Amino acid sequence: MKKLDIDIVSDVACPWCAIGYKRLEQAMAELDGEIALSLRWRPFQLNPEMPPEGEPILEHLTRKYGRSAQEMEAAQQQIVDAAHELGLNFAGAHQRRAHNTFDAHRLLAWAGQHDRQTELSLALFEAYFGHALNPSDPAVLRQAAEQAGLPRDEAARVLADGDYDEEVRREEDYYKRAGISGVPGFVIQGQYLVSGAQEPAVLVGALREIVGERGAHA
Repeated sequence: MKKLDIDIVSDVACPWCAIGYKRLEQAMAELDGEIALSLRWRPFQLNPEMPPEGEPILEHLTRKYGRSAQEMEAAQQQIVDAAHELGLNFAGAHQRRAHNTFDAHRLLAWAGQHDRQTELSLALFEAYFGHALNPSDPAVLRQAAEQAGLPRDEAARVLADGDYDEEVRREEDYYKRAGISGVPGFVIQGQYLVSGAQEPAVLVGALREIVGERGAHA
């Protein structure tokens, strides 16, 4: 069976990243027994300059994209509908605030040492979009870690001690220099980029094409 490594460049505050992962999950199910995929989550901050108190999401998006509140509200509802179709809990999406997610990325880097990044990412998506919780709040992060099967006390220590600070900044810089300006981005074998929350069929086709290309050059 062929094997591929995928780096998922993502932010826990990005709704399309949650949707993109669930679509990738569907693609993985279709490719089961054909292509084995190894996933690694990489950091990207949508709002690195956001102050601790955050900002109401609709106010933030209307200013960021220069569109009316009505337009952004409709766009957000389309996202919520797409998420619900994939089984994601987006019940709190309209109530959430835009927040800084740097500490969430530090915790995800630590989770990678325990092979629990996907579980933690899903727990953080649930906390943020499902319950409108603050992904920069240490208590929220500790709870998400516990839900992901990680040791809560160790998570608390990682957050308090500033662990993985340099690693997260280094990876963010690397992917920005590589030309990734929006997420999700699926970097396959460190060479091929699939941008956006593509439909499962698109992902399946891209992964099969990459396997074929690599085989032709083997």
